[in-house]
Amino acid sequence: MQATLPLLEVSDFPSIKRGWVQTLQVNLGYLCNQRCLHCHVNAGPTRTEMMPDSILDMIVPVLKLRGINTLDMTGGAPEMHPGFKRLVRAARAEGVHVIDRCNLTILSEPGYEGLAEFLAEQQVEVVASLPCYSVENVDKQRGEGVFDRSIAGLALLNQLGYGQKGGQLKLNLVYNPQGPVLPPDQRKLQDDYKRELFAKFGIVFNELYVITNMPIKRFGSTLISKGQFKPYMALLKDNYSADNLKQVMCRSLISVDWQGYLYDCDFNQQLGLPMKSHGMLLDLLVSDAAGESIVVADHCFGCTAGQGSSCGGAL
Repeated sequence: MQATLPLLEVSDFPSIKRGWVQTLQVNLGYLCNQRCLHCHVNAGPTRTEMMPDSILDMIVPVLKLRGINTLDMTGGAPEMHPGFKRLVRAARAEGVHVIDRCNLTILSEPGYEGLAEFLAEQQVEVVASLPCYSVENVDKQRGEGVFDRSIAGLALLNQLGYGQKGGQLKLNLVYNPQGPVLPPDQRKLQDDYKRELFAKFGIVFNELYVITNMPIKRFGSTLISKGQFKPYMALLKDNYSADNLKQVMCRSLISVDWQGYLYDCDFNQQLGLPMKSHGMLLDLLVSDAAGESIVVADHCFGCTAGQGSSCGGAL
């Protein structure tokens, strides 16, 4: 795999600072039952990195001490961590809103029976990857048979009350473009998703999050090998919008890797760009990170191009 950080470090991206931290985004490990081209963490079935219990047990105390109201769990497939359910229960017992970034196919993986019911019981918000509403596009990006298993997962979540209008169980979908292009208008694509998924499969959901592909890790390496890295960076920079700076997710989020190291966002985590003054999760038990300067590089243009991009979709 070709390194992208040397192509991103020299940057003219504006300096920004963090405000009040509302979300702790925790990567529980890189083990995943899928291996997707656009995955910026290079997750897959052969990865062995998993958060140790000593770090996992610090998460809820940090949430309580810092008044952080949202725990956003990622991977890999976060549900494959042996401590996943324990962490969910502990966070929910403290009234913390919990988000599970779910690939949907994990719901039908052997050994994970009852996972969907557990998520519903704990009122966990599910943010589910579904890069398209057609079988051809999804299976091309994520592997043969993934689309059908994803639809089955969505149907199961719907049966449990997820995605229903006026309901409390939130089900949001995530769209990533398949190539080096900016994603389409989020509202219009959401309307298309809702129409097609309901008409063909009876599936309902709350919102669609449209996320720009970052020129890092697996996707960035592919761009380099195809000679598309520089044109893609030019596309991001040409579509930079200063208005998006006010809402970029790093202003209100801290990212934690599986070893407990802290980063300004998940993308900085994968590039190995740590926070400036808080090195480990343990440090958040000593002081908060409000007002701290955020580490930036050229990949940050991905969050500010066009309609903007974050883990919660367009800005």
